[in-house]
Amino acid sequence: MKYKKSFYSIVSICLANFSFVASAQNIEIKKGWEYRETKTAKWYPATVPGEIHTDLLNNKLIPDPFYRDNEKKLEWIEKKDWEYKTTFQVTPATLNKKNAELVFDGLDTYATVYLNNQLVLKADNMFRQWRVDVKKIIKSGNNDLVIVFKSAQNVVDSLAKKDLPFIIPDNPRAYVRKAQYHFGWDWGPKFTTCGIWKTPRLEAYDKKTPEKPYVLDRKIELVQQPDSLGKSFYFKIDGKPVYMKGANYIPSDAFLSRVTKKEYEKVIGMAKDANMNMLRIWGGGVYEDDYFYDLCDKNGIYVWQDFMFAGTMVPGDDAFFDNVKKEVQYQVKRLRHHKSIVLWCGNNEIDEAFKDWGWQKSMKMSKQDSTRLWKDYVRLFQDSIPKWVKEVDNKRPYISSSPLFHWSKEKSLTEGDSHYWGTWWGLEDVEAVQKKTGRFVSEYGMQAMPNYSSIEKFTLPEDRYLYSDILQAHQKAGKGFLKLDSYLNRYFIDSTKIKKMNVEDYTYLTQCLQYYSLKNIIGIHRSKAPYNMGTLVWQLNDCWPVASWSVTDYYDRQPKAAWYAMKEAYRDDKTPEIDLTRPINLKLEDPKITWKVQGSKLILKASKFAKYVNVSIKGYTGKWSDNYIDLKEGEEKIITFEGKITKPEIKVYSLYDVLRRYN
Repeated sequence: MKYKKSFYSIVSICLANFSFVASAQNIEIKKGWEYRETKTAKWYPATVPGEIHTDLLNNKLIPDPFYRDNEKKLEWIEKKDWEYKTTFQVTPATLNKKNAELVFDGLDTYATVYLNNQLVLKADNMFRQWRVDVKKIIKSGNNDLVIVFKSAQNVVDSLAKKDLPFIIPDNPRAYVRKAQYHFGWDWGPKFTTCGIWKTPRLEAYDKKTPEKPYVLDRKIELVQQPDSLGKSFYFKIDGKPVYMKGANYIPSDAFLSRVTKKEYEKVIGMAKDANMNMLRIWGGGVYEDDYFYDLCDKNGIYVWQDFMFAGTMVPGDDAFFDNVKKEVQYQVKRLRHHKSIVLWCGNNEIDEAFKDWGWQKSMKMSKQDSTRLWKDYVRLFQDSIPKWVKEVDNKRPYISSSPLFHWSKEKSLTEGDSHYWGTWWGLEDVEAVQKKTGRFVSEYGMQAMPNYSSIEKFTLPEDRYLYSDILQAHQKAGKGFLKLDSYLNRYFIDSTKIKKMNVEDYTYLTQCLQYYSLKNIIGIHRSKAPYNMGTLVWQLNDCWPVASWSVTDYYDRQPKAAWYAMKEAYRDDKTPEIDLTRPINLKLEDPKITWKVQGSKLILKASKFAKYVNVSIKGYTGKWSDNYIDLKEGEEKIITFEGKITKPEIKVYSLYDVLRRYN
């Protein structure tokens, strides 16, 4: 009888919830949007979700922002204010609900909202949800919604000016709660956007939906214990230590509205297929869409989640702290049910930046200002955020910053996580990693050019020579080409010959360099387990076509050479191979590679040893089962491509073929 009773009570609760849900009404406000530059007459059709740059592009008012050096020509957009408007319908049934709220999940960033000519909201945080009670303002029939966006660049510039002579290093972007990469990065363009980047809605209801109970069905621990060598740093999931293999994730587009579900599937698919089990969501981007975390949940990929702070100190005023508190608690509550998330991290590189990037000297900072900046930093990342997180999620670990020690410091190798940039930034040899592996290396990498097919998309034929202005516009790293050439000179080809190279061959060699570097660094890291318990490459993806550390390309998320190296090095069924023979020291002969196609199979054979055999099909944008492969003398190797291609135009070449052109 007891069981019968409890069964009926469960059913009645479910029915009550169902009837409540049925009685609530959510009206998406997605259609009929228009935009204009403020104080101008003409309105143009707008897309929501979207941003001003994509709206201008869709209306053919600007050229492709990623093409050639158009980025520079479009700087004017971020200095203007922009206005959006639409009309949405409210039925008498909706009007009869006891409550009505306008809900904005994504306004980028300084937005003033008017409903039926009444000011209802002033928003100043791209990462927050904004709810407005509009019960007394909505009416039956047409309702007019207007959103005015102020230029984020102008606002931060004026806030920084107001604070003078006090300076927050290293950029006025510190003042705004907006994706920091929108202000430009060493792999990203400067498109300081504004717009409605998530779809707004009207929620009408009689009774508020009860909050879902928070349940986390796994135990997550971050073990940081002193030991004879320093201090450990590793994850324990349900009591078992897990070696983390993965990459850092940045937003997949400079324009966030373009990242569709299909794009997320491609990106997470690339991580999964490369045998990764962790992605670190870097603090200069955004808290990702729920669908991103759904895919990570489904594919067994753990997520290291930074809060959205990167490489700059922070304001210490109450309004800023209050804004961040609301952001942190909203985002943690939104995301905490995703089992993939295993860590909350306060920020990217700010701790080490303040101590080791030389800001005090370069900005002629007074002792007083320096002390104030550090106090505000400690108050936010070491005192406030962990407390705010704990109030809504006490089941996951939190760390204040990634990393705590700069790569040049001995402690970065013996405790905490490490961003090891001795290779690339420090121009150290790849072999140096043998003696410089940290406990958990959460950033490191080697740059390479984007795929040549991408270069063809953003250049004209006359741009395709080394170091052209257009190629420089798609190389954001300081001294990027000099550094690349320094490594190419050591590992592949004499520097006197580099200058003679065509862009396609140069691209191939940089990708071979990235392959060689990541294959060996990952192999070295993994060989040092359990001292080292994590290796996260910088970076998985790009937000536009650019020379970068990414292992996949912006267009079609195509793999670069290093993706194939990672796929092999991250396998669990075999020990990763370490081969530190520098390709420049190999005595290569013409491998006379032959191949034949059988369906979606390509059968390769070499008469002599062949290094970095690259296979491509004209117009094919998928991935191969393997590529940039070594073929032993007389060995037959089968690789496959995806789908069916009638009469594929195949190109096969190796390191020998490229180098001999310059001998």
